[in-house]
Amino acid sequence: MVNRQTALNIRKTHRYLGLFLGIQFLFWTISGLYFSWSDIDDIHGDQFKNSEYQPKIFNDLISPSDLKIANGIHSIQLRDINNTPYYWVNENQLFNAIDGKLKNRITKEEAVSIAEVYLKKDLKVTSVERIDVAGKHHEYREKLLPAYVISYSNDEVLKAYISIKDGKFQTLRHRNWRWFDFLWMTHTMDYESRDNFNTMVLRAFSLLGLITVLSGFLLWFTSSPTVRKVLKRTKN
Repeated sequence: MVNRQTALNIRKTHRYLGLFLGIQFLFWTISGLYFSWSDIDDIHGDQFKNSEYQPKIFNDLISPSDLKIANGIHSIQLRDINNTPYYWVNENQLFNAIDGKLKNRITKEEAVSIAEVYLKKDLKVTSVERIDVAGKHHEYREKLLPAYVISYSNDEVLKAYISIKDGKFQTLRHRNWRWFDFLWMTHTMDYESRDNFNTMVLRAFSLLGLITVLSGFLLWFTSSPTVRKVLKRTKN
């Protein structure tokens, strides 16, 4: 068995490690419980989406080659903007798919019409605002800007984001998603972008957590009367 001073040092190390890591362990436990008890489809906002949505079929579209893009076309997508077809070309320009005219941006009214296609009909719009900047902690981070944020009247503080340049329905945000996002940040310990699972802080706390658990086992081993009796018998 270890001497009394060594046992006291082990006990003290375990105690202070537990105190230092306790808050983070609590966040890991709370966030883990929230994740395991939450329906990920609800977090994504599927309960607000139009489950019967089908992409509109358009006819008599011009050929993309008629747009005469200077450097050619390497990507193209079809957009439905207020029942009018548009080509989103090279992730940079929006062209009317009927007459080929360039469209620099969508209007607020068009943004609302785009959102109406994807969302349930009973949602009431309360405001439409433009955002040009979204920081690392913004709920619309790392998506195309500028964008319109459409707010709705409901208990979940629902918001839809439509990018202005390409007229795409980007995402939904609501209260449960925001709780999930905050707890995800505490779980990954990425307090900058919230999405990096390989931060040095997380690695350090994980190692310290392992040391704390191992020190607990060691503390039990050095202080257990049963272990002492067994060791004493083996010596005799």
